[in-house]
Amino acid sequence: MSYLKRNNSSVSSTDGSQASSTMITGNKKSKQQPLVDALDGKQNGTQLFNAEDENGPDDMVLDLKTEGLGGESGPQAMALLGGGGTSGTAANLSRKKATPPQPGKRLVIKPFKDKPKLPANFEEVTWSKIKESVTAIHLKQPVSCSLEELYRAVEDLCLHKMAGSLYRHLQQECEMHVTVKLQSLVGQSPDAIVFLSYVEKCWQDHCDQMLMIRSIALYLDRTYVIQNSNVRSLWDMGLQLFRKHLSACPEVEHKTVMGLLRLIEKERMGETVDRTLLKNLLRMFSALGIYPESFEKPFVECTADFYATEGTRFMQQTDVPDYLKHVEGRLHEEHERCLLYLDASTRKPLIATAEKQLLERHTTAILDKGFSLLMDANRVSDLQRMYLLFSRVGAVELLRQSLSAYIKAAGHDVVMDEEKDKDMVPWLLDFKARLDTIWEESFFKNEAFANTIKDAFEYLINLRQNRPAELIAKFIDGKLRAGNKGTSEEELENTLDKVLILFRFIQGKDVFEAFYKKDLAKRLLLGKSASIDAEKSMITKLKTECGSQFTNKLEGMFKDIELSREINESFKQSSQARTKLPSGIEMSVHVLTTGYWPTYPPMDVMLPHELNVYQDIFKEFYLSKHSGRRLMWQNSLGHCVLKADFAKGKKELSVSLFQTVVLMLFNDAHRLSLQEIKDTTAIEDKELRRTLQSLACGKVRVLTKIPKGREVEDDDSFVFNDDFTAPLFRIKVNAIQLKETVEENTSTTERVFQDRQYQIDAAIVRIMKTRKVLSHTLLITELFQQLKFPIKPADLKKRIESLIDREYLERDKSNPQIYNYLA
Repeated sequence: MSYLKRNNSSVSSTDGSQASSTMITGNKKSKQQPLVDALDGKQNGTQLFNAEDENGPDDMVLDLKTEGLGGESGPQAMALLGGGGTSGTAANLSRKKATPPQPGKRLVIKPFKDKPKLPANFEEVTWSKIKESVTAIHLKQPVSCSLEELYRAVEDLCLHKMAGSLYRHLQQECEMHVTVKLQSLVGQSPDAIVFLSYVEKCWQDHCDQMLMIRSIALYLDRTYVIQNSNVRSLWDMGLQLFRKHLSACPEVEHKTVMGLLRLIEKERMGETVDRTLLKNLLRMFSALGIYPESFEKPFVECTADFYATEGTRFMQQTDVPDYLKHVEGRLHEEHERCLLYLDASTRKPLIATAEKQLLERHTTAILDKGFSLLMDANRVSDLQRMYLLFSRVGAVELLRQSLSAYIKAAGHDVVMDEEKDKDMVPWLLDFKARLDTIWEESFFKNEAFANTIKDAFEYLINLRQNRPAELIAKFIDGKLRAGNKGTSEEELENTLDKVLILFRFIQGKDVFEAFYKKDLAKRLLLGKSASIDAEKSMITKLKTECGSQFTNKLEGMFKDIELSREINESFKQSSQARTKLPSGIEMSVHVLTTGYWPTYPPMDVMLPHELNVYQDIFKEFYLSKHSGRRLMWQNSLGHCVLKADFAKGKKELSVSLFQTVVLMLFNDAHRLSLQEIKDTTAIEDKELRRTLQSLACGKVRVLTKIPKGREVEDDDSFVFNDDFTAPLFRIKVNAIQLKETVEENTSTTERVFQDRQYQIDAAIVRIMKTRKVLSHTLLITELFQQLKFPIKPADLKKRIESLIDREYLERDKSNPQIYNYLA
C-alpha cells in the first residue's frame, strides 16, 4: 500500500531564443494547439512553466535536443508532437524555410510543494496484519492475507525505517511459540521411540514455520540483516531460540540424547530401527550447533563401553579368524552408520574408538592365540584380514615380530633335529614357498616383512653350523643325479632356483662348495649326471650369485672331463694302443687336475693282470705327451662293464672296480671265503664287506653267500650264482651306499677350516699391508667386514698370533693392543 500522491509535480518548457512566440504555459494556448493539448497540465496532472522563470535548487533541467526535439528540426518536432493535420505540417514546413535554426528546449521537473506523510497508525496497522499471519502460521491455520500483500507490508515497514522494530516483534513472537512447544514436551511419553517422534515433529514444525516466516519477511532478511552485522538472519534467529529454550529444558535434551543412544545400541544388537528418525534428530543437533557436546561426546563414550565389553566376551568365546571377521564387520557397520545418519565429524573418533576397543586392546592376545595357527594352516585370507586390521591401529610392527618368532620357532625343531635331516631341505623349500605366498597375498609385499623373512631364514639355516649347507648340496646332488625320473627340465630349473634362495641364506658358503664339489665329482666321474646342461646351468647360477672365484674349481672339473675325452681319443689312435693293448678290453681314463677335484684317500687293490697292463700302457702314452707330470690312480672311482655267462644266458653287469676285481676271482675258483678274497684283492676290510654285500645280499645276487644272511661275517664263503636270471640284458649292480661316516664329514669340515685359515691369514696381511699400524679392535672389525663366512673372534686371535710368530706382524712396544706390519 502506498500513500504517496503524485499530482503536484510540474514541468516547464522554454525556447532558448529571444523571440517568445513559442512559449507555452498552463493558462494560455499558442497557435500550436496540438502540442498544447497533449501537454495540458490539467489533463495530465502536470504544470508547464516558462523556462525564463526562476528555477529552484531542486529543479531538474532536461535538454530536449538530445532527444531529437531541438536544433533545426525543433519546430517540426513540436508539430509532430501535437499530432495535427496537413495544414499544420505545411505551416511548419514553411516556417522551417523561413526561420533560422533554433536552440533546443529544456524540461525542468519541480519538487513537491508539500512533503507526503504517513498515517499516524501506519506501523501498528501493518504489524497487526503481519502478526496475525505469523500467529496463523504457528497455529497451522490459513493465512487471511495473500503472501504478496504480506511481503509488501514488510517492504513498506523496511522502507520507512521500521525494520528494527519489525525484527524484534518477529523474534518475540517466535520465542513465545518455541517456549510453549518445548515446554509441552516435558513429561511426555516414557517410551523412547514415541518421545523421539514428538521431538522430531516439534523440530520439523519449527523448521517449516521459520521457512514460511522467512519467505514473508525476505525483504527484511535481505536489507536490515545484511546491513547490521550483529543481527542474525531470521533462520539463524529461529535456531538460536530453539537452542536456547532446549537448553532451558534439560529434561527434554537429556531424554532425547538417551533415546538416540538406546536406539543406536538396539541397532548394534541386530534390531531394526527407524533410521530416518535418527537422521532427522541428529541433523537437528547439528543445525543447533550442540552436536559435539550434547550428542557426540556421550555417544563415543557409550561406544567405547559397548565394544570394550563385546571385545572381551568375543575374545573368550571365539577363535581368532571368527573374531577378526567380527571386528571387520563391526568397523564396516560403524562406517555405514556415519554415512547414513551420523554427522561426518563423528566418523574419525567413532572408528578410532571401535578400533581401540576391539583391536588395539587385544593385539597381543590375538597374536598369541591365533597367529601360529593361521600360519600353520596357511590361512592366507585370514592373515590378510589380520594385516589390514593391524595396520589401522599401528600394530604392524607387532605382527612383523610375531612372524619372525614364528619362522624361528617353526624351523628350529626341523633344523636342530638330526633325525629330520633327510627332510630338512624339502621342508625348508616348502616353508619358504608358503611364506612367499603369504608375503605377497596377505602382507601386500611389505618390504619390512620381506626383510623379516630373510633375516629369520638366515638365522634358521645357520643354527647348525655347516650341516644345512651340506644337506643343501646333497639335495642338489639328488636332483642332478641320473635316475631322477618324472621331472622335466623346466621343473628341474625351477627347483634349482628355489634351492638357490636357500643357498643365499648360508653364511658358510665354502662348506657348501666343498660338499657340492665332492658330489659333482662323483656325478661326472661315474657318469651319473642327469643332464650336463643342467649341471652347467647350476654352475652359472652359482657364478652369478658368488662370482667367478667361487666356481673356478667347478668349471675346471668340467674342463678336465672334456680334455679327458680328447686324450682318450688320441690314445686309441696311438701306436701304443694299437700294438700293446690286450684284446677284448676297452678302457676310458679321466685325467684330473689335483687342484680342481676333491682329495680322495688312496685305496689299494690288486687289479687283474689285464687292467694292470692297460694302466701301464696309458701311463707311458700320457707321460710321453706331458713330461714332468705324475699320475696317481684313484681305484675307488673306477667302474666297469663285465660280460658274464650264466646257465640261462649271457648278461652284461655294470659294476664298480672293486666289484669287478671280486667277480673276476670266480673265473678261476668256484668257492672262496672272505679271508681268501681279502688276501687276493688286498681291498680294505670295510670296503670289501660292502662290496660282497652288494653282490650277494642286494637285489642283484650274482654271488651266493654261505650261510645266507644280510651281513657279511668272517666265516662266510661265497659261490658264483650260476642260476642267476634277470629280464634285462645289461644289469646295474648298485654298490651298498653307506651313510657318510663321521670321519668323512670331519675330514671335509677340516679341509674347509684349513681353507678358511688361509683366507683369514691373507685378509689380515692384506689389511695390515694397507694400514701399516692398526689396533686390535679395528683389525677385528675389518676382518668381519671382509670375510664371507662365520668366524669367532677367538679364531681370529689365533690367526693373528700365528702371523706374529711367523713375523708378518709385531705388537707395538708401547701398546700391546696395536699391531705393526713387518715388510
